[in-house]
Amino acid sequence: MKIFESQNHKIIKGDSLDVLSNEIADGSIDLIFIDPPYNIGKNFNGNKDKWATDDEYLHWCYTWIDLCIGKLKSNGSMYIMTSTQFMPYFDIFIRERLTILSRLIWYYDSSGVQAKKYYGSMYEPILFCVNDPNNYIFNSQDILVEAKTGAKRKLIDYRKNPPQVYNSEKVPGNVWEFARVRYRMDEYENHPTQKPVALLERIIKASSNAGDTILDPFSGTFTTSYVAKNLNRKSIGIELQEEYVKIGLRRLKISEEYEGEKLQKEIRTFETKKIQKHNSITVNLFE
Repeated sequence: MKIFESQNHKIIKGDSLDVLSNEIADGSIDLIFIDPPYNIGKNFNGNKDKWATDDEYLHWCYTWIDLCIGKLKSNGSMYIMTSTQFMPYFDIFIRERLTILSRLIWYYDSSGVQAKKYYGSMYEPILFCVNDPNNYIFNSQDILVEAKTGAKRKLIDYRKNPPQVYNSEKVPGNVWEFARVRYRMDEYENHPTQKPVALLERIIKASSNAGDTILDPFSGTFTTSYVAKNLNRKSIGIELQEEYVKIGLRRLKISEEYEGEKLQKEIRTFETKKIQKHNSITVNLFE
């Protein structure tokens, strides 16, 4: 286990079960965002996301879910993701422990073929849960989106006295459309299941306040911590894979190097071509 810390942001390299058991105080976290391995065979830097049986996977998940719940403050919230096939098991397990306020769908389009012999998956489910349904943070005014009825169609609500145009803004519903992180996007990092900044911005704005502590026990590219920092929250990110820890150290500006290695964003193929073209032009100018 290694711990890196700077200005209210902590990165812990280690196994989530160990870290949650030994390093995170009970009742100390305002908001937890959980995007765990889905048990669908993704390759995480040479480590396959696949358990021998579904029962083994669920037993592992139930263990860290219970640990995470214990870390929440009395008014704390938790957002948890998993694959469509395992979410029903999560839902049944969690509803006995927390109050599930919303069952969210993160929807995204895809330019590629998803499937040919069945309906391809175009969304990922998210549970929004709270410790106390009568005492939790929800900053609705910070996440308003366009209400097309009022903003574009200008329909009149005749139930009101006097009648008036419908509101132009509203709290989002439970289907969220955000683009998946693509290779050419500025926020892209080398990770197979990176979540978009926009998704985490909505969650963190809605369910925490400035100065609150956000925990992500499966940090990956550390988008949760990155957004938390940008929104003036504190963060704790846990990650087992060293290559992803390096991404977190760089994105949060905690360190410029790791064990003597300078930390810099991976140059993508199209960027290499641009650099080569620029260098070629520069050379020609001076010939």
